[in-house]
Amino acid sequence: MLKKSTLQLLRFHFSFFLMPVYWFALSQLSDKNWLRAALVFIILHLLVYPASNGYNSYMDRDETSIGGLKKPSQPTKQLFYVTVIMDVTALIFSAFISIYFLFGISIYILASRAYSYRKIRLKKYPIIGYLTVIIFQGALTFILVYHGVHTDKTLHVPLEGMIASSLLIGGFYPLTQIYQHDADLKDGVKTISYLLGYRGTFIFTAIIYLFAMMALAYYFFTLLETREFFVLATCMAPVLVYFFIWAAKVWKNNKQANFENTMRMNLIASVCTNIGFIVVMFMNEFL
Repeated sequence: MLKKSTLQLLRFHFSFFLMPVYWFALSQLSDKNWLRAALVFIILHLLVYPASNGYNSYMDRDETSIGGLKKPSQPTKQLFYVTVIMDVTALIFSAFISIYFLFGISIYILASRAYSYRKIRLKKYPIIGYLTVIIFQGALTFILVYHGVHTDKTLHVPLEGMIASSLLIGGFYPLTQIYQHDADLKDGVKTISYLLGYRGTFIFTAIIYLFAMMALAYYFFTLLETREFFVLATCMAPVLVYFFIWAAKVWKNNKQANFENTMRMNLIASVCTNIGFIVVMFMNEFL
């Protein structure tokens, strides 16, 4: 019987925040295998991501708010065993897709463990930790979805899509750390958000997000999908509106860089970006 704390710390709902890269890759495939698309979704969003969340919580033993949870429970040994089972299950499922997909998932799992594991702890290094997150949750995930869902399991994955995916993740990841500066420091972790400071985090985020939109524009325009790009940009417009409203509040008072505003930013960004890429996918499928 799974304990309540175990289910809570797996944070299945947090997978929603990482879902845009999946829909982005799916929207760019003209030849899809829908059965494999479902399997890839399960592997990533119901196994790998929650297992990574759970392992991170097992290592951190947070007593203050974390992504998606205002009052996290304390982990037990059961959480560790469940994350191992989920990872093994993900690897078994991955073997049914391809050896390349299996290798990619293996690398992702190892990187997520190295990110949190106390004796390695990549997360305590602001630049290395940041690059680890955006490369694996961005570019590698795009590669895995594109390869795994493609009818012929192609290895020719568009570089522009990989870059745009990493920039999208990189543009908002520092904002997820902005309310945790004190808690992270007590745990010996210096995040890129701490390194940048409150205002610097917003400035950095705005710059990376601008590069992300430029990368997406270049990618879509190269494919002569200008209509799709403008639909995507329209869907993502509310993200910018809230971002600047929140930035103005933080500029006046650092206490506005809190858990509630961060989660609201995450939710708006995820909903709008997911919707945008899903709409693009349907446009490419049916229009």
